[in-house]
Amino acid sequence: MKVNTQLIVLHTTRYGENSVILHTLGREYGRRSFFVRNASKKQMMTLFQPLNILEGDVNDDGKAKLLNINNLSALYPLSGIRADLYKNSMTLFISEVLYRAVKEGSREEGMFEWCVKNILLLDSVSTDFSNFHLRFLLELSVILGFSPSIEDLRPFVGSHYGIISEFMASSFAESMLIPLSGETRNEIAEDILRYLEFHLDSALNINSLKVLRELYA
Repeated sequence: MKVNTQLIVLHTTRYGENSVILHTLGREYGRRSFFVRNASKKQMMTLFQPLNILEGDVNDDGKAKLLNINNLSALYPLSGIRADLYKNSMTLFISEVLYRAVKEGSREEGMFEWCVKNILLLDSVSTDFSNFHLRFLLELSVILGFSPSIEDLRPFVGSHYGIISEFMASSFAESMLIPLSGETRNEIAEDILRYLEFHLDSALNINSLKVLRELYA
């Protein structure tokens, strides 16, 4: 059976010389990996960029664990992200967090739609987005079902308790305007990741956090 589906690129793994395994978060399939035969260099360089939102046809026989997907195309150009070094670095970070925090085979209700909304929001904003990934992490903890209060976060955030309280009491626009140094922003990201690791009972080991540390030094 052929299923037309939408998905978000989280990660790719090369398979042989010209095929890849595409790790995704999708509307119908949730967190799922697909096999892409004969992936071109152009696809690898453009179509399979982190957090790209794609549409494709899945060959689903109801039996295979690794399904084939083809006829892939991008639903949105995301030119606002791809033209900006800082936004691109955030997509690396966010896609890696989703890749490691959301387990293969799981399907959280509303997560795909929430992610699409945030990707398009990041694409559209032109200024004051340096706190975007912090807001994303806090909202992700809610989507994953942890729904933290500030008291739940207190053991993990230490001296940043006041700032986190302000974040949680603010609208999106207000939270983007909270003044933070690069060092503080990096520390808060690590604080929230520790909270997620505790509740997921698994180390996330987010390698792309190093890139954000350098950009927001």
